Amino acid sequence: MYTFLAGIALLIIGYFTYGKFIEKLFGVKDERPTPAYVNSDGVDYIPMSTPKNSLIQLLNIAGTGPVFGPIMGALYGPAAFIWIVVGCIFAGAVHDYLTGMISIRNRGAHLPELASKFLGKVMKHVVNGFAVLLLLLVGTVFVSTPASLLHLLTDGSVALWIFIVAIFAYYIIATLLPVDKVIGRLYPYFGALLLISALGVGIGLVATNAPIPELSFQNFHPEGAAIFPLLFFTISCGALSGFHATQTPIISRTTKREKEGRKIFYGMMIAEGIIAMIWAAAAMSMFNGYNGLNEILAAGGPGAIVSESSTILLGAIGGTLAVLGVVVLPITSGDTAFRSARMIIADYLNIAQKKFSSRMWIAVPLFVVSAVLTQIDFNLLWRYFNWANQSTAVIALFVGAMYLYIARKNYFVALIPGTFMLVMVITYILSQPIGFNLPMNISWAGGFTGAAIIVLLFFMAAKKARASNIPLEIDVSDWKRAS
Repeated sequence: MYTFLAGIALLIIGYFTYGKFIEKLFGVKDERPTPAYVNSDGVDYIPMSTPKNSLIQLLNIAGTGPVFGPIMGALYGPAAFIWIVVGCIFAGAVHDYLTGMISIRNRGAHLPELASKFLGKVMKHVVNGFAVLLLLLVGTVFVSTPASLLHLLTDGSVALWIFIVAIFAYYIIATLLPVDKVIGRLYPYFGALLLISALGVGIGLVATNAPIPELSFQNFHPEGAAIFPLLFFTISCGALSGFHATQTPIISRTTKREKEGRKIFYGMMIAEGIIAMIWAAAAMSMFNGYNGLNEILAAGGPGAIVSESSTILLGAIGGTLAVLGVVVLPITSGDTAFRSARMIIADYLNIAQKKFSSRMWIAVPLFVVSAVLTQIDFNLLWRYFNWANQSTAVIALFVGAMYLYIARKNYFVALIPGTFMLVMVITYILSQPIGFNLPMNISWAGGFTGAAIIVLLFFMAAKKARASNIPLEIDVSDWKRAS
């Protein structure tokens, strides 16, 4: 278990070292009032405690990503561990911290507004469309997956459509009510269930001395699927995920002090990486090798892996609690996905959200579209979600790089992982059947060429932005007098 335990240790060390470095690089202004106070509206802008914000952030960003993604990524072997650890510390946590903190400096702005400010007004429309599409896909996928798990947990005695309707009903309530009424009250309990279930599986692996494979760069995928670029789209939420950039502004609007940012944004991404490591290890070690894992995935999907491994390690009662902990993940990301979509559309159309009716007429069409999308094949939705997700991550990292470039700080901490994933994003859409289905050599050439052109355009825009003195933050010096 050296690789598994060392990976978890590195994630924890990364929080205290690289996380501290990123915090210092960004430059916390702890005396600066946050949007929770400056823009307080009793609905989305409400001061909440650090523990509550941290748990909500973890549940917001987690979804089924750090469970289902690593389970499917386990087919590639220990290379999955490498991506989770390196991606989480140097890409995912940096992505989450920068988007969260830049949002705090700009009245809790969502990614489209930040992209407009730092990457140009055209990008506002592009990113707005991307973000709403991504959130709709997330919300839809996270209706289907928990409903399927609950259906499986009840041995089919409760119809699948009943779970779907019940989850949709909860999503509507959580999307429309003030953030502290439902999300703020339920999430601490959901968070406890999630952490207990993940730790239970992790401790079970160690206690039973599960045969977790050691470090290897070999590709063990039974079907020979390529690590590059497929692994980086199979495991996203456990390493790097653009979906997080749509979630952090929810908490940037409830954070009391900038000093809390590293715990909430960087720290919760590290926690998600640990959850991803546990489920990847369970998938690699408990099903008689990669062929056995592939057979169970083909027969019952990742949900079957979750159910079976939880029951084996924790018994019937413990296994049920573990499955419920996994059920909580997509539900607590689906509700905030719809909430984020409402907030992004409201910001885009400049519609205040204090009135219930204003929230209602934006939210209802979103749920109608999502209900239609549930009729589409899940696997197809998941592939498009993966690509849209990592494309959004690239945009968010480039926003972070632009912010740091204008501030004359080390922008490479965001630009390097952003450029790496940009190559993967372009290569993926060129090579895959959901895209252009081109040969891999042409796709790689297109990926590197396209990335080089975009990076060149980034530097041209960055020099202009620095020369024009784009303000990095909104002035809040007179907020008390104005209020």
